[in-house]
Amino acid sequence: MKFQIKPLSDKIGDSIPLPYYATAGAAALDLHACIDQPVTLPGGGEALIPTGIAAAIPEGHVGILAVRSSMGVRHGVAMSNGIGVIDSDYRGPLRVALHNFRDTEYVIEPGDRIAQLLIMPVLRPEIEIVSELPETARGTGGFGSTGR
Repeated sequence: MKFQIKPLSDKIGDSIPLPYYATAGAAALDLHACIDQPVTLPGGGEALIPTGIAAAIPEGHVGILAVRSSMGVRHGVAMSNGIGVIDSDYRGPLRVALHNFRDTEYVIEPGDRIAQLLIMPVLRPEIEIVSELPETARGTGGFGSTGR
C-alpha cells in the first residue's frame, strides 16, 4: 500500500521535514509545524497549526491525528478535539488543532513535531435495529463496574 503526500509549501522536505516514522517500530508518522515564525499558545489558548501537506488516505482506511505524547505529558498541550479523523476522501491541507491545558504559555517553533498520523483500516458494518442486544457477562455495567 502506498500513502501519497502532497507538499503544500516549498519548505516541506527542506527546512520542514517530510512526515516520517521515527523508529522501525513506530506505528504513526511524525508531522511537523509548517510555520514561518514561532506560535505562542497562551495558557488555556488554542491554535490551528498547518503541517504544510495534504494527503490521500488510502480507500478503506482512516487517518487518525493525535498529539505527540511528550507534548501532552510534559507540557499539557493536546489536540483541541482529542483526536483528529481524516476521511479517505478528504484532500485538503492537514492542520493540527492544539489546546494548551496549562496556565503557562507553550511555544511552537517552525519544524517542531506537533502530531502523529496513524493510518488504520476502517470497518463499516451494516446497521441493524434490534429490540434486544446480545447478553454479556458485564451487561449494562458502566464506569467502574468491572472493579477497576
